[in-house]
Amino acid sequence: MNDSNPSGATPKNMFLASVERCLASDRFIPTFYERFTGASEEIKFKFRHTDFEKQYVRLKNALLMCAKATANEPGAIADLAERARTHDRDHLNIKPALYDIWLTLIIDTARDFDPEWNPATEAAWKLILGHAVTYMSNRY
Repeated sequence: MNDSNPSGATPKNMFLASVERCLASDRFIPTFYERFTGASEEIKFKFRHTDFEKQYVRLKNALLMCAKATANEPGAIADLAERARTHDRDHLNIKPALYDIWLTLIIDTARDFDPEWNPATEAAWKLILGHAVTYMSNRY
């Protein structure tokens, strides 16, 4: 396992490369959702009517959106703002504490699926997704 940041690699690029490695396994997203929905009865209840085939695509798109939003790409920032609106207390009512669980479990799952995982990769995931989680939590 390489502990260093490859020369010139940005957190966004490191994150996206890791996402690609994770998505190389068709079990990455289902494994994450098994862990996430198993984390609490509240989360399980929130997903009770979910079409998981569609949800898997949404998560893949959300991961890419988070990377672009963290890099201040205007379209992605608008998408993140809309995602925050649909998840706020007046819509899906996703409480900020649930984002913390989501963040922990998506990183734990990525660690298990990325064969090149290292501390710099983990830092990139925490930075990129932490930005999105903070954004959404602040708009609850």
